[in-house]
Amino acid sequence: MCEKIYRYIVLITVCFMLSWVQSPYAESTTPREYLIKAGFLYNFAKFVEWPEDAFADGSVPLTLCIMGRDPFGSSIRSVEGETFMGRKLVVRRFFSLREIDNCHILFVSSSEKKRLPAILARMKGKQILSVADMEGFARRGGIINLIKVKDRIRFEINIDAARRAGLKISSKLLNLATIVREGRGGGQR
Repeated sequence: MCEKIYRYIVLITVCFMLSWVQSPYAESTTPREYLIKAGFLYNFAKFVEWPEDAFADGSVPLTLCIMGRDPFGSSIRSVEGETFMGRKLVVRRFFSLREIDNCHILFVSSSEKKRLPAILARMKGKQILSVADMEGFARRGGIINLIKVKDRIRFEINIDAARRAGLKISSKLLNLATIVREGRGGGQR
């Protein structure tokens, strides 16, 4: 059953990525890995439920923020304007810790590894889905960590961090993840 759900998510991701291709001869400056990771980010939003008070009103967009150097290039821009839960998706990029407060999804670039403790401290008590692709991110208090396993992109989820942020993650997504806890190694699959 888990493998079937995983294949479904991968299929959705691949279909979405194919919609980004404008020409078979177009030159891509984004590595394939980050095209896939962008697809995962896009799909994570479909499997996470934010509390009602995470949005001031129905017109507030779902904000996906990239903190630090943007590894996605133009691929992540293609999701801007998509709709989630009746809200437009807006993509923002920044380096300032103060701007975290305006995010619903925060991708922490590996360029911010040295500032990770300060970033995680700033997110405490905020309803933000934090995502990164750096070793130990979920064990240190981030919610989702994208990892490479045998040339495939997988992900770890820290369910305790998600609960503290007030986010509900669908069991469909949890079944595909490796569950981790702060300070411990990989968990259950």
